[in-house]
Amino acid sequence: MSVVNQTKTKMQAALDHFKQELKNLRTNRANPAILDNVTVEVYGAQMRIKELANVTTPEARQILITPFDPQTTNAIAKGIEKANLNLQPIVDGHNVRITIPPMDEAMRKEIVKQGKKKVEDSKIVIRDIRRKNNDLIRKQKTDGEVTEDVMKKTEKEIQDLTDQYCKEIDTLFAAKEKEILTV
Repeated sequence: MSVVNQTKTKMQAALDHFKQELKNLRTNRANPAILDNVTVEVYGAQMRIKELANVTTPEARQILITPFDPQTTNAIAKGIEKANLNLQPIVDGHNVRITIPPMDEAMRKEIVKQGKKKVEDSKIVIRDIRRKNNDLIRKQKTDGEVTEDVMKKTEKEIQDLTDQYCKEIDTLFAAKEKEILTV
């Protein structure tokens, strides 16, 4: 596998991770993805909510969790409380309902700040991948495996990939920021 392809694969993985991180940022609308990382102890093991129940959004500010096994309802509610997401699960028969409270200005700004940190962290990962792969191609040049021209061309391609992925991260976050700040 060429250094450029290796770089692209690693940068794509970093971008995919960033997209997952964005899903966890809260917006004014109910989003089932905010429960993706919540684990619940049932049947003597830790399981994710989406493995135990159907998660839907019947209204813009409400999440409805319908467990596949009604006996896990209370365990799911406890798991959501333990996750410290500032959400209050309400057990309603065999379902768990979560009403998403509207966010105030300070909370929206705080979430945007968290998002900007995630953007910066992702860009650091991308630049780290660039540095490691540039070092790799320089080592290949030193070892006589590639010529000076190939090294320069590869470094330029790696830089182009770095710019492309950083721009993609900025674009994705700009859309998310708009969604967060929308009242």
